[in-house]
Amino acid sequence: MSAIAPAPTALPRKKLPIGIQTFREIREDNCYYVDKSGMAVDLIQTGKAYFLSRPRRFGKSLFLDTLKELFEGNRALFTGLAAEPVWDWSRKFPVIRVSFSDGVLQSRAQLDQRIRELLRVNRERLGLSLPAGLPETDLAGSFADLIRQAHQASGQRAVVLIDEYDKPILDNIDHSGVAAELRDGLKNLYSVLKGSDEHLKFVFLTGVSKFSKVSLFSGLNNLTDITLEERYSALCGYTDADVDMVFAPELPSLDRKLIRDWYNGYNWLGTPVYNPFGLLLLFRTRQFKAHWFETGTPTFLIKLLRERQQFTPDLSRIVASEALLSTFDVDNIPVEALMFQAGYLTIADVWQVPGRSEYTLKYPNLEVQTSLNDCLLQSLTDGRSPPVGKLYRLLQAQDFAGLKTLLHSFYASIANDWYRKNELSGFEGYYASIFYSYFAALGVDIRLEDPTNFGRIDMTVLFAGQVFLFEFKVVELNPAGSALQQLKDMAYADKYRARAEPIHLIGVEFSKTSRNIVGFEVETL
Repeated sequence: MSAIAPAPTALPRKKLPIGIQTFREIREDNCYYVDKSGMAVDLIQTGKAYFLSRPRRFGKSLFLDTLKELFEGNRALFTGLAAEPVWDWSRKFPVIRVSFSDGVLQSRAQLDQRIRELLRVNRERLGLSLPAGLPETDLAGSFADLIRQAHQASGQRAVVLIDEYDKPILDNIDHSGVAAELRDGLKNLYSVLKGSDEHLKFVFLTGVSKFSKVSLFSGLNNLTDITLEERYSALCGYTDADVDMVFAPELPSLDRKLIRDWYNGYNWLGTPVYNPFGLLLLFRTRQFKAHWFETGTPTFLIKLLRERQQFTPDLSRIVASEALLSTFDVDNIPVEALMFQAGYLTIADVWQVPGRSEYTLKYPNLEVQTSLNDCLLQSLTDGRSPPVGKLYRLLQAQDFAGLKTLLHSFYASIANDWYRKNELSGFEGYYASIFYSYFAALGVDIRLEDPTNFGRIDMTVLFAGQVFLFEFKVVELNPAGSALQQLKDMAYADKYRARAEPIHLIGVEFSKTSRNIVGFEVETL
């Protein structure tokens, strides 16, 4: 009689650090922790002043808090971590923390008051006082004095850590006058850093956007921007290896490939990473949802895309220069820069020649692709969500009559007032743009302008063991049958015959007059 193998022992689970930005709490409360301390030491040993741009909820605040504990010499918190054996624990440095993450500031007066409060809190924590004769209203002078006093009182140069340096501006980005006032107030504060260089050991600024050097970083040419440095691409976020090793106890019962498709893919020229917040919420809820996206609906971005008449299929294949991705200001907001810096697009490919780099962008993952396109569709239909689930079921069932009815109904739901106010509806690509966004919100494999030996298929959808090939045409009023005929004449199906799956040729014709689908022909091979 053969022995029955014992059941594998479940790995012990730890506390999920959802929303926890305090390094001490994570370490003392037995939370999961992805060790970034080795990269922190490397940064400190190889440079002095850094800037890092990452999207919201990506672990920037936690990394700054890790730096704080490191410089303050709290060795017990680093037991077993990469920093413990390589850091000089005998030296402790005064740390000045400035964070604009809390609340929404809506005027220069509110910003100045917040800065005064932050400087006061730092003085009290370091046991320092404002010198007689230096008014609190002199924010630049007060900040410079705080840095100088911190150095003199401790005998060690000061460390300055600034978190969400740009949030006051971004919170008001749709009110350019207010945003400009706040930008100038922040510039007044940050300009102190270069003049205080002799009193500074280390400086680190984090934020979502990289404002142009002229507008906000004027004089801060000593800051090293590590946003697109390969060695620090995983400074914030979790890698695939982190997920498999650190979070192994959370993986049973979850589809590992689906985890990767839905949440991985953010890329800053190195190892792709997951957004920590979204992944941790997946482990808690055990549901594949738009956990990160739902924490901050990009209303300003959606508005900007409509105003700029953005052809939505192009969002997943934008080509931009490095300079463009770094260009951002209150009066100059390129769509590419905003979407890349905010985390709605990431780097897919790089083309480089000496002195120049160009990046092809894409959606980082299915969470962003589905959620952003769903938002775009809602913006066209007075906030009503399109019936994406019904689209899924119709495709799965190969119910093309139902598919035509669904799409016709959706186009009809777009208010006439929208057409009157937006020039985008005059472009032929507008109709295909809505069509694409509907399918992109579904989260299926979509290939745009899919190349073949004879031409390009307008849109290919691979789904549920089937191939759907779409060709779009715009007519004045009546269908001409030319869309389906082109699919057949160009032998577009040949590219996918080797898959041995059903291939559906679908010709779609839109009428400029009725602003809807007038032709929907299907032929299955």
